[in-house]
Amino acid sequence: MSLLIEDGATVLFQGDSITDAGRDRQEHHHLGYGYAMLAASWFQALYPEKDVHFLNRGIGGDRTSDLRRRWQADCLELQPAWVSIMIGINDTWRRYDRGDATSVESFEENYRAILEDVTTKLGARLILLEPFVVPVPADRVQWREDLDPKIAVVRQLAREFRAILVPLDGIFAQASAQRESAFWAGDGVHPSNAGHALIAQSWLRAVKAL
Repeated sequence: MSLLIEDGATVLFQGDSITDAGRDRQEHHHLGYGYAMLAASWFQALYPEKDVHFLNRGIGGDRTSDLRRRWQADCLELQPAWVSIMIGINDTWRRYDRGDATSVESFEENYRAILEDVTTKLGARLILLEPFVVPVPADRVQWREDLDPKIAVVRQLAREFRAILVPLDGIFAQASAQRESAFWAGDGVHPSNAGHALIAQSWLRAVKAL
């Protein structure tokens, strides 16, 4: 097994609140308290000889449209060699809590635009993490009608852009067969400590660090 992330690389974590995870916006290198911090910490502990730098620019509440608007400052100007993106659950959530839906077509357009920027302007490698939801509380079950087509878009884009795909929706479904869904994400979306660790572990395996 060959580690994918090379010596000297900068890795950027991008996304919404799951990636943000309480990071200090005033501290350039602060990684928050979630999966990004766990993945980076474990990577550095496992490969101390590698000089790999990690950045987090996740912002809670973001949808793909928000990510696209801030992409120049919060991605391209940072010049990462690897870009890890987890976005999409708020594109679904806003339909149900505010009546502000994001169509599958708009979701794909926004997501595709940021991926094209990464590949054409940076030549960076991509890691795409699926958005996910688990069925707690019960109304989250209805979200599948909106989220599932968006997950399909992420999978298609991963194939098209030769990205590494971390299939979190399936991973959380599998985990929920071992322990109740609320153990992993109490509101169906935001991971518990164990949920963040599960994401970090899955990310590290995807880049062949585990």
